[in-house]
Amino acid sequence: MTAAVSPMLVRLAAERATGALLRDHGTLYLVEGQVVHAESPAAPGIDVLLTSAGRLPAEDWQEAVDRAGTRGRVGRFLVDSGRLADGELELCHLSALFDAAFFALAPGSGPTRFRYGAAHWLGRIRPVSAAVVERESRRRRQLLDDLWPYPDTDTAPVVRRTGPAEQPVTRRQRAVLDLADGERTPGDIARALGRPAFHTLIDVRRLAAAGTVATPRDTPAPPPPVPAWVARTGDDPDTALLRRLRDALEASL
Repeated sequence: MTAAVSPMLVRLAAERATGALLRDHGTLYLVEGQVVHAESPAAPGIDVLLTSAGRLPAEDWQEAVDRAGTRGRVGRFLVDSGRLADGELELCHLSALFDAAFFALAPGSGPTRFRYGAAHWLGRIRPVSAAVVERESRRRRQLLDDLWPYPDTDTAPVVRRTGPAEQPVTRRQRAVLDLADGERTPGDIARALGRPAFHTLIDVRRLAAAGTVATPRDTPAPPPPVPAWVARTGDDPDTALLRRLRDALEASL
């Protein structure tokens, strides 16, 4: 039997608890034991994902927060006022939720605390079971380790390697490389691009595996670069998954 990522989350889900699960790397918000939102300093929030992509003007987002934030109905306001369709909001919300939960549930994320009754101002959009959140966090960690088993790559500044012949990269990876100035971390790059942090971690680990960016010096010596096709596989790893998750959640209602 696989050990729980967060035993406290499992217990709270069984209790059908409502409130905020706080850890050093992020917070999960629960309503009746289900995860309704997640936030992490390591991941761009839903506001960044919506406004940076140009789907929602920044002033529309701010209006929604100002008018509906105190009532915990920002998401509902965006749909009811015609700013977003239900499906658009749900997909973006799931992306932000799983992105932040991955960091909040990371190993060594410090002590866990629970604040009963705490609610998020975004409001309830698409609740997700704690089991699904744990399973997805575990799957993502395994995927990253399979690509390049050096987790320090995720938090260190991205340093671009120079060589006589650069490996071919995808359009998404090219955007990451264009911001790899030796100072920005993958999280900084994700915010600058308005993309989920997990997508950027995948790009950076694939680029490291291909020898295009450097692995931090304090990690063990990396193996030889893998074939170039590894860096080109799976340009957008989460969109189809999120749609499948949404469909499965809808089927279970």
